[in-house]
Amino acid sequence: MNQILEEDLKDITSQNIDFEKLKDKSVLITGASGMIGSYLVRTLVFLNETKNLNIKILALVRNSKKLSDDIINKIKIIEQDVCKPVDIDDNIDYIIHTASPASPDIMKKYPISVIKANTLGTINTLDLAVKKNAIYMFVSSREAYGEPIKEKCAFKEDDMGLLNPVNVRSCYSEGKRAGETLCASYQVEEGINVKIVRPAYVYGPGMSLNDSRVQTCFINDVMNNRDICLNSAGSAVRSYIYISDVISGMFYVLLNSKDTVYNIADDKCIISIKELARTIIKASGKDLKLTFNIPKENKGVSNLSYGILDMSKLCSLGWKPKYNVLEGFKRTIKYFEIENYKN
Repeated sequence: MNQILEEDLKDITSQNIDFEKLKDKSVLITGASGMIGSYLVRTLVFLNETKNLNIKILALVRNSKKLSDDIINKIKIIEQDVCKPVDIDDNIDYIIHTASPASPDIMKKYPISVIKANTLGTINTLDLAVKKNAIYMFVSSREAYGEPIKEKCAFKEDDMGLLNPVNVRSCYSEGKRAGETLCASYQVEEGINVKIVRPAYVYGPGMSLNDSRVQTCFINDVMNNRDICLNSAGSAVRSYIYISDVISGMFYVLLNSKDTVYNIADDKCIISIKELARTIIKASGKDLKLTFNIPKENKGVSNLSYGILDMSKLCSLGWKPKYNVLEGFKRTIKYFEIENYKN
């Protein structure tokens, strides 16, 4: 196993989380080949191997070939589109719905697919949760808040922001909002136990470096010894969070919390896109430059200028993020160096 990944799994599973609740239980992860989904699956496998929890792990994916060879014999694979009804014979105690395209390129080219994953996919998995009487977690996003109504505020869980519903780029944000409303509706009408997490912008091992999110583009550049070129002024300020901090936060919410909605963010990781680029260059240790080439139109890019989340509610459960932006991206770059990644 990659050294960075192994360290992350040890860190996640050593925290003060009531993992014993998962003993002899069955957990379904949708989007199990994505960054968050695959980390969840690996964490459950690691818990079985190190704590003997005997968790039955069900991984729902559209393409099973994207799953790592070292875990396929330790999980049950369900190969299907989550936008189609999900019918599984096994008992299921927990469902974590992570399946959702997050690449700006996909949002620009296939907005219908993006919104379907967060609406039809959520309905199908919520229906399954009702049938199985399972605890359900929906992985939403910071983007569900939209733009702050008050200038430069950190969103708390009961805050609301502004979104333009006829901007096609809102397919992701509005899809996440609709998914959350579906969760709340099923909770009221069907009485199921629902959890919703809203992570900040996530990065780390398991990132697909073939999409167009800024952090993936920047990592791609430094891995291939290219200067980073920004297509904007880079003034948008966002909150980033390392993947293992996200996963530990999710398990705190799933197993240690009583409320429904929690942000997962780190107030040490608030940074503009321009400074993020400089930080990733610094993390790489390479002699690279930051340049600018701003087009007249930049469709598909998020219009959100201030994406900060308040982390206090999750911290009240005992959770603490571990990695700041520089440390997190050093780990991410080292992970891909070990993997000998080139593109």
